[in-house]
Amino acid sequence: MKRKQDTSFRVEAAAELMPFLLSKLGGMTRTSVKQLLSQRRVTVNAGIQTRHDTPLKAGDIVQVLQGRGNIELRHPKLRVVYEDDALIVVEKKNGLLTVPVKIESSETTVYSILKEYVKKQSYRNTVHVVHRLDRETSGLLVFAKSPELQEYMRTYWRQLVTKRTYVALVEGQLAEKTGKITSWLTEDSRTALVSSSSVDNGGQLAITNYKVLKELELGLENPESKISLVELNLETGRTNQIRVHMASLGHPVVGDRKYGNGNESSPIDRLCLHAHILEFIHPMTEKKVRFEAAMPKEFVRVIK
Repeated sequence: MKRKQDTSFRVEAAAELMPFLLSKLGGMTRTSVKQLLSQRRVTVNAGIQTRHDTPLKAGDIVQVLQGRGNIELRHPKLRVVYEDDALIVVEKKNGLLTVPVKIESSETTVYSILKEYVKKQSYRNTVHVVHRLDRETSGLLVFAKSPELQEYMRTYWRQLVTKRTYVALVEGQLAEKTGKITSWLTEDSRTALVSSSSVDNGGQLAITNYKVLKELELGLENPESKISLVELNLETGRTNQIRVHMASLGHPVVGDRKYGNGNESSPIDRLCLHAHILEFIHPMTEKKVRFEAAMPKEFVRVIK
């Protein structure tokens, strides 16, 4: 019996994925299309897509795969945002390490979850971390599927990344509502604390652009307690960069036990920092790709 072939469509004009598929797959209902998406049987430019509102542009190739598609990752603290033969982009929740601190550690990490996930597809598959997020930071991460691609992306990360945006709740209200923080960061190997210097002291150059999006009065035990929702765009990606930079302004990230006041002023029992948008040049296709992880529900409850 001849196996059914995958079905491909070329996008002629900008559209969203759901209406595009409905127009191409005659007779299918929205429910049926959503089922295809949930089964990971739809790709855009060879990358698996699960969102019905994925934007399409002219020239994109949409493919509907026959069969059940790839194995789906199911984990309460991690979801696959995008996957192709070269990369996996994931969104992690706070509280999950990117990679183990010690090689022999049995702690569950993003790496250990993804390693098990790709091995279920094929025992030959591997994953390799491209960059990291702190344990208590949520948001977007990229993993490569080969050590060669990992090395390439790490080497040319600053050239590949076109936008890297975080959102944070910070203590107080900033006098300057927009600004650029430039400093040199040095990590103390004994304490693992990162210090900031306004002059070049031999540390790593770190640049953060910020913009205040909203100012809030919590009205908790202290009626004067105020916090701000801030958007942060990184020009560099150093260890603890945002946390150190905001603390250096006198407005540490809410919930930061390392550089701030911990949860004393926090309406949320977590570090209020989230990797929101990641945009970069795909190393294989050389096309710009953009991913967005919605603001955590805990943030939304506080700012609405």
